[in-house]
This record gives sequence, structure tokens and C-alpha cells, in this order.
Amino acid sequence: MANSIEEIKELSALRKKIFITGYKGGMAHLASCYSCLEMLYALYLKGVLKYDPANARWKDRDRFILSKGHAGLALYGVLMKAGLIDEKIYDSYLMEGSLIGGEPCMRDSEWIEATTGSLGHGLSMGMGMAMALKAEKSPAKVYVMLGDGECEEGTIWETVMTAPAFGLDNLIAILDCNDIQKMDFIEKTIGTANWKERWESFGWETDETDGHDMEAFVETLARSSNSGKPKLVIAHTVKGKGVSIMENNPNWHFKLPGRKELKVFKEELGIMDSELE
Repeated sequence: MANSIEEIKELSALRKKIFITGYKGGMAHLASCYSCLEMLYALYLKGVLKYDPANARWKDRDRFILSKGHAGLALYGVLMKAGLIDEKIYDSYLMEGSLIGGEPCMRDSEWIEATTGSLGHGLSMGMGMAMALKAEKSPAKVYVMLGDGECEEGTIWETVMTAPAFGLDNLIAILDCNDIQKMDFIEKTIGTANWKERWESFGWETDETDGHDMEAFVETLARSSNSGKPKLVIAHTVKGKGVSIMENNPNWHFKLPGRKELKVFKEELGIMDSELE
């Protein structure tokens, strides 16, 4: 991959932090967090999103919506890394009085653009934002990250059908395409997804990339055909990336390790017993 040695170290540290925080909190969608971590890092820390660290509500900021809200612990981790939320707040995840819960919530942080977790609604909210920005002649863009299992929701397809009719070339959907939904592989639930063909048939521009290669991901987002269409980036990823027993394993959608499994996490993430106390 084209990630630098320093970036690889920082991503490893984030995976470790996400696990420790989720483990102490008592629950977390670890595999979903690890699937999209490189992409979230690239959005906030490699110059993709235009935002003002001193003004979370700058009117011409780019908007980001994590529609697959169960990966919220990864989003908050990247916001922490970017200096947008305090580490003490992150460490309080699921503790009494904490502002950080299982999914992103607008009341928790001014850096959260939409409350998500109920799957299927992030793209429609993003379309509304994109329409408003167009009306205001703002240069800002709206990025929405989806899960491929989430794309079985009907509200997704209402938006896929509608957005091209309004020429929303400021709307970019990012599909975290790890080929797994909550209980099994996509292919075993709805058959071959054919995301590219389906979205293009509704009038979207599409592109594909490796979601764990940040350089390739950034280049793909920047690439434009000036078609006047909304864009879908199909980012191929590995669910559970970074921990061998989680990788590409549907059983880890919402699960913390038992005693034997914990040994693997500790060894592969470099975690000491004292860090879990």
C-alpha cells in the first residue's frame, strides 16, 4: 500500500485505541470501525475535507456524514487524532455522563453533521444538505460513507434515484465495500451486488479504489469527469482489517473477544494487560 511508515504507525495506534476504548466501554462494532479507518483518516488528516479547526460551523465547510453509524468509535477516534475532540471525552466512551456513545450524535459534538445509526438515512440527509449548498452557491461538498449491507435499505435507493435529477455533483457517496453485512456475506444474502452497474443505471458517476490505500483513495475522490452528476466511490475494504481472527469474518460484526481471542488482539495490536484495566 502507499501509506507512509508514519501513517501506518498512526493507524495501528488508532486501532489499538479503538479496541481499548470499546473493550472498556463494554461493546463496540470493532470490525466495522477497522474496515473504514484509513478512509476516515484520509478525509480528515490528508486534506480531503475542507474545514476550519477553529470554527466547526464555518458555512463553506465540507460536510461528512457517517451513515454506517455503528463505526462511530472510528470516526470519533479520527476526530481526536485531528485535534477536534479531546482525548478525555473519547476515553469516556459509554461511561456515565459521557458525550460519546455507540453512534455519532449531533448533540455530542459540533463536528458531527448528522445523527446516524438507524441505517439507510445518511444519504438522504446528505442529499438535502447538497441541495441547500447548491441553492446558496456554496463551493462546499457533502461526503456520505455507507456500508454495503446498508445499501439494502429502501431509502438509499430513493436518494440514488433522485440526486442525479438535481445535478448534485457536490454529493459524494463513499461505499465501504467489505462484502459483509451484519450476519453474513452480501453474496449469500442478496446475491452479487453489482453496485457499479446499479448506481450508474440511476445516473451516478462511479469509480473504484482500495479503501485501505489512502493515496489511491484520495486520488479517486479528487478525480472528476465534470459530468454534473453525483459520484459514488466504491472502496474495497476488509472488514476487521488489522486483526487476523476478525478479518473477513462475519461473526465479528458486533462482538468483543473472549479470553482466548483476547490474546490475539493483545498480541497483534500491541496491548498490555495494564492498558485494559
